[in-house]
Amino acid sequence: MSVEFIGFITNNNSSETIVRTGPVIDRPYLETVAKAHEVAGFDRALLAFHSTTPDCLQIGQHVLGITDRLKVLIAQRPGFTAPTLIARQLATVDQLSGGRVALHVITGGNAAELKQDGNTIDDKDERYARTDEFLDVVRAEWTSEKPFSYNGKYYRVENGFSQVKPYHSAGIPIFVGGASDAAIEVAGKHADTFALWGESYAQVRDVTSRVRAAAAKHGRPTPRFSLSIRPILADTEEKAWAKAEEILARATALQDKTGYRKPADGHATAGARRLLALAEQGIRIDKRLWTEIAKLTGANSNTTALVGTPEQVAEVFGDYYDLGVSHFLIRGFDPLIDAIEYGRELIPLTRKLIAERDSSRGVAAE
Repeated sequence: MSVEFIGFITNNNSSETIVRTGPVIDRPYLETVAKAHEVAGFDRALLAFHSTTPDCLQIGQHVLGITDRLKVLIAQRPGFTAPTLIARQLATVDQLSGGRVALHVITGGNAAELKQDGNTIDDKDERYARTDEFLDVVRAEWTSEKPFSYNGKYYRVENGFSQVKPYHSAGIPIFVGGASDAAIEVAGKHADTFALWGESYAQVRDVTSRVRAAAAKHGRPTPRFSLSIRPILADTEEKAWAKAEEILARATALQDKTGYRKPADGHATAGARRLLALAEQGIRIDKRLWTEIAKLTGANSNTTALVGTPEQVAEVFGDYYDLGVSHFLIRGFDPLIDAIEYGRELIPLTRKLIAERDSSRGVAAE
């Protein structure tokens, strides 16, 4: 099973510990971060979707235009763009980039933020039912060789057809995130890769088993699994934990200026509740999973971290790989500097460790 590293490209220099000082779209910074990810050895990078931020589809097009190999993972929320239109938009970009596009489907999210884009469906299970239909139509638009019709509760299409198809015959990969039963059901039916936040070994076993069962129910192969985490690295373990404490102090001091605060309407997502339940178990979970930033911010994004030397964090990635995780979405609290640092040791160390594990297992099997 191949391993993939996914980065995170921000539109400007900001994070839980950095207050933005430049423009919302800081083009020189964005381009530098994109090229740094390519040089560092990332396979692809996530372009996030929020109700108040620049359009990530267009940002993704720009990233693809200034890089040669880096792929993009473009996030979208069903319900705000017609599935036929987004399918053609993504297929067009995929063709122009030589097949470097993937779609990340985000359904849940903060209810108040969703309303900023005009969402009228408050019930989360119903939003996932809409996502199910959305992906039905997207797949049909990408694969149908003749006009198709679709008659659902949320979407109706008459003689839909797209002249442009994805670059690769296998199509555009679809990532699905979420932790609720409704999310798992949609993932089982549609996901090529299921995205988890940085959870404990026990939680990963739980979620992956549920996704496997859902996929089997739909007669589909088990999706790949992606884990989102924030590595905090130093050349000694002691220095790494000191760095983590310094990050926590800065994030706490800058909450009002950065806006990374607990959601005003509570913890809306099942994923956030899982991370907060994990934080209640302790500051450090398993070998080196650190929960303090999740607790500080209400876990309103992927905010758990792995703390240690590059070798120690690579070892934990190997543990997650043994649990079925093949994709690691990693981002730092200093986005550009950390992306470069990950490429220097963490990414090559992890690839080497996992290749050695796979090789030894092959020998043992023979």
